[in-house]
Amino acid sequence: MTDASRSAEDARAPTAEPAASPPPDSLATDLSPVGRPRRAYPLALPRTFSALRHRNFRLYWFGQIVSLSGTWMQTTAQSWLIYELTLSPLTLGVLSFASQLPTLIFSLFAGVLADRVNKRSALILTQSLAMIQAFVLAALVLSGRIQAWQVIALALVLGIINAFDNPIRQSFIPELVPRTDMMNAIALGASAFNGARIVGPALGGAIVAAIGAGGAFFLNALSFLAVLIGLLMMRVTPRPPRAQRDSMWTSLREGVGYIRDDRNVLTLLLMAMMVGIFGMPYATLMPVMAADVLGLGAGGYGLLLSATGVGALAGALMLASLGDFQHKGWLVTVGDWAFPLTLLLFSVSRSLWVSVVVLAGLGLFLIIRNATTNTLLQTAVPDHLRGRVISVYMLMFIGMDALRAAHRWLAAVQRAHRALW
Repeated sequence: MTDASRSAEDARAPTAEPAASPPPDSLATDLSPVGRPRRAYPLALPRTFSALRHRNFRLYWFGQIVSLSGTWMQTTAQSWLIYELTLSPLTLGVLSFASQLPTLIFSLFAGVLADRVNKRSALILTQSLAMIQAFVLAALVLSGRIQAWQVIALALVLGIINAFDNPIRQSFIPELVPRTDMMNAIALGASAFNGARIVGPALGGAIVAAIGAGGAFFLNALSFLAVLIGLLMMRVTPRPPRAQRDSMWTSLREGVGYIRDDRNVLTLLLMAMMVGIFGMPYATLMPVMAADVLGLGAGGYGLLLSATGVGALAGALMLASLGDFQHKGWLVTVGDWAFPLTLLLFSVSRSLWVSVVVLAGLGLFLIIRNATTNTLLQTAVPDHLRGRVISVYMLMFIGMDALRAAHRWLAAVQRAHRALW
């Protein structure tokens, strides 16, 4: 065929129709993490809440809001109760140390476990144990038999539970949403935590003032039912675990070796450690600031904690709205500069409302750097190592506070020993 005839044939051939454009995100067919088609959530959600299109994540998220609100109620009531029983700032440090020491001891092994087990079944177990702990604490307080050592011992028990629960819960998110929505899901998880941080302390302070700490502990125990029901209602096909023939120690060394060789991951974890050591002690001493510096009662103490939660919630929603923001390193840098500045302002404040405003800013900048760090880690780490890396992150951020509390406690013991002798 000549070039001329070929051109004529091409001219007579029907023009191919343009390919249909893909439907918008809000109407697209949802794919589960294992690739099965699933009908999308019928409401067109704004980008801030895009991860809520997925049924499993909705169940998880709403359950977390209720349960975490109860947890913050218990945290508020527990700190206030131990301070009422002892009138000792040192005992507050011991309480904090007892609740965080298990993270220091078990966190790395919990990360290995998180990479090996069925995460939903493991979370059902840890959440059930935490509910039992809250019921026992409530029973002791309501019966009038509570003593300071019992509060500390039960805080240690809950710390052991949380040491295993936290890395499993964090690494469970990729099984609830596809990778494209993981960043939004992490930010929404932070918003649930900090939304509860607003409601929980305020309710906790009001309940302690009205009916005592026992009522707050009992309501917290009931709040675990929300997350347990959500977990049981999920339709999750777990990702098949990799064949695990290595020992626990070998798997642990594999995770540590990955962190050591990846400069970006190592830098993020070291920065989290600095915040854990030098920044987070403010939360431990908040009852002292409320009662002795600002002259507040239980309600005012709850207001201070809620102010931090308001700022943190605003920061989490801002991050969720940014979507796949390309300059996350700048967000971490802003948080690392602004958080210590607001903390310094809070330390010199003697006004309730100035403290409330400053704490709101503190919460905003803290969640910006923490949630962004968590997002960077979750998206950078291979699936089979995620639990181990997240456990190290928990160790750097939470476990370092336990070391600092232990140092304060040992220093106090040495001072008491010198005074006696």
